[in-house]
Amino acid sequence: MAKIAIATSDGFTINEHFGHAKFFRVYELGETDYTFLEVRDAVAACQHQLGHDTTRFDKIIELLSDCGAVLVQKIGEGAAAYLISKGVRVFEVNGSIDAVLKKFIADKLI
Repeated sequence: MAKIAIATSDGFTINEHFGHAKFFRVYELGETDYTFLEVRDAVAACQHQLGHDTTRFDKIIELLSDCGAVLVQKIGEGAAAYLISKGVRVFEVNGSIDAVLKKFIADKLI
């Protein structure tokens, strides 16, 4: 079983930019279904006045270190490259959490 972290503002759709996410919902994927585990609070990695801060990226990486992937609506190239360089799998996706997780399970993406 794998865990996936999702950036969402409403708990139903993947609709949050990685750098703006104030929390991530964590799910565990099974062979045929998924289970919601918890909400993990985060400090937004992108501060508009200050720009990107890899220290904040590192805190999010640590927060989600037990997750096999992070699903976001959007992530900037610099942030994506940094996360990938640290071994974090990031997917830009749109849609309902339910539909996307079912697709990940069916296609065995994680």
